[in-house]
Amino acid sequence: MKSVVNLLWVVLAMLGALALAHVTGAVNPDEKVNGLWLVVAAACIYVLAYRFYGRWLAKRVVELNNQHVTPAVRLNDGVNFHPTNRVVLFGHHFAAIAGAGPLLGPVLAAQFGFLPGFLWLVIGAVLAGAVQDFIILVASMRRNGRSLPEIAHDELGSVTGTATAVAVLFIVVVALAGLGFAVVHALYHNAWGTFTIAMTIPIGLIMGFYLQKFRPGAVVEVSILGVLLLIAAVLFGRVVAQSSYAWLFEFDKPMLVWMLAGYGFLASVLPGWMLLVPRGYLSTFMKLGVVFLLGFGVIMMAPTIEMPRVTAFTSGGGPIIPGTLFPFLFITIACGAISGFHSLVSSGTTPKMIEQESQAVVGYAAMLLESFVGVMALIAASVLIPGDYLAINTTLGAEALSAMGFAPARIAELSQLVEVDVAGRPGGAVSLAVGMASIFSALPGMSGLMAYWYQFALVFEALFILTTIDTGTRVARYLIQGMAGRVYAPFHRMNWWPGVMLSSGVVVGSWAYLIGTGSISTIWPMFGAANQLLGTLALCIGTTVLIKMWKSPFLWVTALPMLFVGAITLTGSYEMFWMFLKKAATVAAGQAFTLYLDAALVAVVALLGLIVLSDSLKQWYGYVVLKKPFTSSEVVVMAGGGSTGHAHPVICAEDHDHMRGFKLPHGGGCC
Repeated sequence: MKSVVNLLWVVLAMLGALALAHVTGAVNPDEKVNGLWLVVAAACIYVLAYRFYGRWLAKRVVELNNQHVTPAVRLNDGVNFHPTNRVVLFGHHFAAIAGAGPLLGPVLAAQFGFLPGFLWLVIGAVLAGAVQDFIILVASMRRNGRSLPEIAHDELGSVTGTATAVAVLFIVVVALAGLGFAVVHALYHNAWGTFTIAMTIPIGLIMGFYLQKFRPGAVVEVSILGVLLLIAAVLFGRVVAQSSYAWLFEFDKPMLVWMLAGYGFLASVLPGWMLLVPRGYLSTFMKLGVVFLLGFGVIMMAPTIEMPRVTAFTSGGGPIIPGTLFPFLFITIACGAISGFHSLVSSGTTPKMIEQESQAVVGYAAMLLESFVGVMALIAASVLIPGDYLAINTTLGAEALSAMGFAPARIAELSQLVEVDVAGRPGGAVSLAVGMASIFSALPGMSGLMAYWYQFALVFEALFILTTIDTGTRVARYLIQGMAGRVYAPFHRMNWWPGVMLSSGVVVGSWAYLIGTGSISTIWPMFGAANQLLGTLALCIGTTVLIKMWKSPFLWVTALPMLFVGAITLTGSYEMFWMFLKKAATVAAGQAFTLYLDAALVAVVALLGLIVLSDSLKQWYGYVVLKKPFTSSEVVVMAGGGSTGHAHPVICAEDHDHMRGFKLPHGGGCC
């Protein structure tokens, strides 16, 4: 039986290698690639990586042990800490990390061709993103579910801890601006889409009150109700768009920014059960269902990839992302390969829900699934003719695009099919929706329904994005209240209404300003750089955790991707800084102020990155080379009564097993 299993792994590896050869052009380099090869290559690599690399990390590097009592069991309070079924745990973790980043980033990065983005999505997720998520999840689980800034403060000191807190706040604000920008450009003068998205707010409220007040515990009922109401909103949206009341839902961009800001503020101050939780729950069905439906469509239809493997924009000068392939490809695909934002989830709710340590592998597996979402988004964008793709994602005319060698071919036909003018709608959301609708409408029996599939795809994307906006705004509000609480104590009370209103207003005002004054070519690279900074910081913390687990031989697991991602962040920040300053010198005073502000924000990103890297390297040199003693905040509790309680292991200068011990904190005794 073991021989049969090994043979199956060999066959899977050979199939993945064959598919990858077609994708890279090693086989039939002059022919256009079939989208099915991308799906097969990615799926094979993910399965092999999870089975071998992920399993090796779990067994050899962090040594997951079910004899350790997890915080979910030991600190079970039924609210924050509670053991969770492993299937539900995986669903929760995936829904929490899978925002709009893996949808929009790969679409924008398709400007460089489909091959560089595909390789970074797959390789980056296996060796960097999934490793970061998994290591941070284990580190938090073994520290009573503490957050990333708290772990950074405990393990690396106040310098890195403060840099972490500032970085988290920065990335959340810039991320919300980038995602909100995509929503605004997808919905302006689009009555059908605006009506449908607007209806998700009362649907969420209905679901919240139904589950909280009318029928507590009736999860199945509220799920059916939410899905039916959502389908009705999509179908009725077309009626509204073709009626005399369509003008009520046709807004320009400034008005949409105000409305989006109002929603973010409302979601931040209302109780979570009323709007935040039910909308997030509803989006989970959409996320998984649509991704697998899109995968089924690619398998059934095997669409041809129209985008070249590599375009002329790899050396810079692209109309969407103006920089060169390195580093801008890597910071444009901000979430599908590695996402610092994920470390907030891995040190947030998930470590408080793990029943057995072996279940922590969800951190590795869920990232692979998110990467697959990114691959599907890349395919959906790449099936469009390159000229049409650029016509949607830029405001350039047909003549300008033709001069670049990418003449639009079917843009008028596509606009007619989806019943919306799709030209000049940058941000990635519209081109992704058009690509998805093209695949779905090609399925048997679906011809003639492309307009419905287009609006359905927009709802799918908007549910991703709005879930990130409402959750991110609330997270940023908590951070501001925590920082302000050091100056004025009442801010520490999360239910103190003046603090809630003021901090929410600051967060919403910040990202709304960036949306109103920025462009996708400035906002999205800033988001990518900030996100990669947080990824660098998370990998720094992960490296420190491995050192304090006596795993120095395995430091390359986190150190190598940390160095690569750190190089991306610093190089990208340097290029963006001078790019913004150069552009500011050629525009009007009002626009120049925004560009100078962007340059200052990028400089802050680079400074934080340098602080984190230099401080961490200094401490690692002391621990590994100079053999300085150190303490760890790790808490180990064994099943069957064997426990160290809240003891902190002290590592002595001599690297001998008999010198390892536990030192009880002052005033403490045996539990």
